[in-house]
Amino acid sequence: MSLPSFAAGSGKKRPNIVFVLADDLGWGDLSCYNPYSMVPMANANRLATQGVRFTDMHASSAVCTPSRYSILTGRYCWRTELKKGVLWGESTNLIEEGRMTVASMLKSEGYYTAGVGKWHLGLGNGAETDYTKPLHPGPIDHGFDYYFGIPASLDMPPYLYFENDHVVEQPTSSTVGSKLPRGVFFRPGPMAPHFVFDEVVPTVTDKAVSILHERAAHRDQPFFLYVALPSPHTPWLPLPEYQGKSKAGTYGDYAVETDAMLGRVMQALQETGLAEDTLLIFTSDNGADWKPGDIDRYGHRANAEWRGEKADIWEAGHRIPFIARWPGHIRPGTVSEELGSLTDFMATTAAITGAPLPRNAAEDSFNLLPALLGKKLAKPIRDTIVDQSLDGMLTIREGKWKLEEGLGSGGFTAPIRVEAAPEGPGGQLYDLAADPREMHNLYQKHPEIVAHLSNLLKTYERQGYTRAM
Repeated sequence: MSLPSFAAGSGKKRPNIVFVLADDLGWGDLSCYNPYSMVPMANANRLATQGVRFTDMHASSAVCTPSRYSILTGRYCWRTELKKGVLWGESTNLIEEGRMTVASMLKSEGYYTAGVGKWHLGLGNGAETDYTKPLHPGPIDHGFDYYFGIPASLDMPPYLYFENDHVVEQPTSSTVGSKLPRGVFFRPGPMAPHFVFDEVVPTVTDKAVSILHERAAHRDQPFFLYVALPSPHTPWLPLPEYQGKSKAGTYGDYAVETDAMLGRVMQALQETGLAEDTLLIFTSDNGADWKPGDIDRYGHRANAEWRGEKADIWEAGHRIPFIARWPGHIRPGTVSEELGSLTDFMATTAAITGAPLPRNAAEDSFNLLPALLGKKLAKPIRDTIVDQSLDGMLTIREGKWKLEEGLGSGGFTAPIRVEAAPEGPGGQLYDLAADPREMHNLYQKHPEIVAHLSNLLKTYERQGYTRAM
């Protein structure tokens, strides 16, 4: 198979790479995935007509921190000390010292690397964090030349902006939090005096657009821009101009605002003349926080027909929208059914740029470039994929078979965990080809498949990698 090489010295211009990550956006929010969506996401849907849309893409986890760790490192987060849950705003940095990231890899290849938005990989030193001093380790210690953003989710203190290694405005004020109706929740804690919750999304987008205009003056150097939007994660606080734009309440309106921010990035790329030389990716860090009561109230299925929601081990927790555009390389309006994971971003960018991947980096990352380019494949790029729920339950999938190592959702949907009955199944096994909604547990019917997948998962855990070495 012949694939383009953009390695330094190849004579070909290496592409800019812009990765736009929505927060808790569901597979079913986009009408290009779900024709019954009640959320008009015109820009994301237009992007799908200009590039390739993946239908079987997965976050490595059903919640924020582990998914972001995997995007930037190409490694499953359950290999770290964080075996379940997420970090807090004042947590210590999760990325190991010296570990290669997408940013550090691209920086070593001559790229300018910048990030904006939600970090959520640890920026402090627990309760002892002194925000008057430089914050290390943080994004600039992991390969970013520049970073502007917030420490964690918009419902987690401290509520402040940081730029590179310093806080823009000290969190000398505080908030008692919010106990308003569902979706408008945020925790009490320290806050910068001029921090305004509903201004965060446009503020980080302003920074992204500013970076694009600045990089247009340096066309001799390719760049990587990581845009981690903190929406439509709670609190759902759409600006007035987006309120009422969907038929899915404030969540849907916030998703419309998220789409508008993607549109601003697309417009900036076009205005600066950078679009033709840029690989633009739009995706989400996990499924939507959208409960049965929300479906009943609005008739909107943010996770389409997939079972569960954000945080769950079932498909709705980790199956995500993923759209990529690269003019002249990705054929417009195409669809890929290739199995993929957000961990694959690192190996794919390495393949595009010619960057070498050492054995101690991107251990779970596979090169999806052939699928992006629409190449005919003799066999799947990935044989398997591993995902993780909020409480640390793991699932492994091989082909049509998906094994979940426990009973229950492992996340938000009740029951979270179910103790196995003496004569009952010890986990969940589903045939996704025949049963994509995961309604018929075949754990006891196919003990040979359970044993095979269980042993394979144990092998992956023991050997420390899944990609070919």
